[in-house]
Amino acid sequence: MSGEVLINLTPMETRVALVENGVLQEALIERSCRRGIVGNIYKGRVVRVLPGMQAAFVDIGLERAAFIHAHEVMPAGTPADAQLSIGQLLHEGQALVVQVTKDPIGTKGARLTTHLSIPSRYLVYMPDSPHHGVSQRIEDEGERERLRQLLERTVAGQPLEAGGGFIVRTAAESVGEEELASDIHFLLRLWQKVGERKITAAPPTVIYDDLPLFIRTLRDVMRDDIEKVRIDSRENFTRLTEFAREFMPTAIERIEYYPGERPLFDLYSVEDEIQKALSRRVQLKSGGYLVIDPTEAMTTIDVNTGGFVGHRNLEETIFKTNLEAATSIARQLRLRNLGGIIIIDFIDMEDAEHQRQVLRLLEKALERDHAKTKCTGVTELGLVQVTRKRTRESLAQTLCEACPTCEGRGMLKTPETVCYEIFREILREERAYNAETYMVLAAQSVVDRLLDEESTSVADLEAFIDKPIRFQVEQHYSQEQYDIVLM
Repeated sequence: MSGEVLINLTPMETRVALVENGVLQEALIERSCRRGIVGNIYKGRVVRVLPGMQAAFVDIGLERAAFIHAHEVMPAGTPADAQLSIGQLLHEGQALVVQVTKDPIGTKGARLTTHLSIPSRYLVYMPDSPHHGVSQRIEDEGERERLRQLLERTVAGQPLEAGGGFIVRTAAESVGEEELASDIHFLLRLWQKVGERKITAAPPTVIYDDLPLFIRTLRDVMRDDIEKVRIDSRENFTRLTEFAREFMPTAIERIEYYPGERPLFDLYSVEDEIQKALSRRVQLKSGGYLVIDPTEAMTTIDVNTGGFVGHRNLEETIFKTNLEAATSIARQLRLRNLGGIIIIDFIDMEDAEHQRQVLRLLEKALERDHAKTKCTGVTELGLVQVTRKRTRESLAQTLCEACPTCEGRGMLKTPETVCYEIFREILREERAYNAETYMVLAAQSVVDRLLDEESTSVADLEAFIDKPIRFQVEQHYSQEQYDIVLM
């Protein structure tokens, strides 16, 4: 599988597209005025302890206080069955060094931990943990053991006293001792600077700021199958190559400055694919389609056959549609960055082997996802549950806001419904105030219905209250909005 990374930079935002085999798989967007803060380390102050929730709110200098649970405060080495309460761990006014594990999303503040970690290209350093380990994504047991022994040997040979522990990242597969030694030395120097700021900084303040998105992407995403990294900013091309020269020398020749007149994101139709990713409906090549509905609690995905009828029988049609849907769903989860609980309603399959094949294909497609995912079997209702770790806003949350007219419901009351609400409100006003005349201010569609289909009802209401009712169109009113003026 061949891949490319496209990086589009402007003073206002950074956009990164990960393309595999000519198809957009991931889109990362970071606004200059609202940078992601996952991985940043802050010296904060506890502002409220919540014994009932076993949690606390911490001021780290953001608009909303951040949230930390008791298990994220437990000292390293605490037994799993320890029952320390949040009141024993924290108190209001206490200074606390924390790391952000989840960006603020919607009305929720950032999520925090005191279990700090700092990543480099091949390693993650955990200053408070004495253990070393290897990423579970490296599946070859022989390679895992080689890296484990190499790490132990390299750490022991460092001139600096390491302390803490290291986790070997997936990108370290096949690397040698020199690369690991370089990363260990870099991480220990970096942690020394962070340690100094921990002591001198006054809360709330940031004491470690993770790399900007375009450099972070190179560090975290670069693999052997990434053939090119194209960037359309000459200044940041220089910064990117300097970073690669110091930490990823094998990647330098794959980094290109893109000066083309055609916008970079027009390559591989990236711009169009991002727009499609904001739609509820995803068309499948077979003629079937997906309907994706994110909510605050979970995301539901419904699979439909659409116009695909197959060549033999209904079961074949269903099976092929579900197979195509499984691959498409894995891509959409990455592209839209949907997290939390995802419920997939595949088309019902009677053949148990068909169910197993669809589930296996879904699990296989999810393996390329950088976010941690877990997939359950097919339930009695034919539903599949997937959990995907959520660390930042989804693509839609980054690019869109809730519709002010429907308030995010995706539906509006019909003009008929609003007319009947107006009739009831006039009756309430009549009982309370006994005005001379009533003036109804409403949207064009509502007034049109009041004067046409509901004209008989209006006449009946006027006769009942023995008062005239007038109507006035307000062009800036939404369909659901109205006012009744007493005259």
